[in-house]
Amino acid sequence: MEEEHANTAPAPAADLSVLLISLLKGVLYRESDERLWGALLNLQARVRDYMAVLNLDLVLDEAEGYAFLKSRPEPTDDDPTPRLPRLVARRPLSFPVSLLLALLRRKLAEFDAGGGDTRLVLGRDDIVELVRVFLPDGPNEAKLIDQIESTINKVVELGFLHKLKPAAAAAATGPASYEVRRILKAFVDAQWLAEFDARLAVYQTQLSGVLSATAARGEGEGHE
Repeated sequence: MEEEHANTAPAPAADLSVLLISLLKGVLYRESDERLWGALLNLQARVRDYMAVLNLDLVLDEAEGYAFLKSRPEPTDDDPTPRLPRLVARRPLSFPVSLLLALLRRKLAEFDAGGGDTRLVLGRDDIVELVRVFLPDGPNEAKLIDQIESTINKVVELGFLHKLKPAAAAAATGPASYEVRRILKAFVDAQWLAEFDARLAVYQTQLSGVLSATAARGEGEGHE
């Protein structure tokens, strides 16, 4: 009689391949895939070894429940190590996006200091008010709101905000709600946050200059 073997779980090699592909595609969240997250905890040493070959480091935060890849620091001029192409591209952020990220990071710090729930959820109107108080008043209120909403959408695209599905009753009329992703803490660290006021003053000055220049051009065009 032949012995039968039950196929109880994927082979570690299969899990490793799925892990590598998932991490190369983006951020891995514990809440999104508990099984894959468990595999990452078990295989993280091997994942780090594989990614090191690609000049990437694994950033894993077990407490917050996320993991992602980042490029290793580039060698200095006196370092003979060859420079490798970057697999994780750097994307410059606009002033409004940087401002919103800073405000959300400060809001998250205040939320954590208060204890209680671990999920910070903000309504669309809450985020709009959070940003607009730091922007110069413009003649077109609707246009300003549209610009802020565009910035919110960009932050969602970057993965720092997660748009929640509305309840059935409020789906038609209620404003959208967003969860502030805790991975934001890994990108806006405590030192950066400590310099928030100075950075914010710079943002306000630069944004004021941009809006003033835009208004001036508009007036000039109107007199032609």
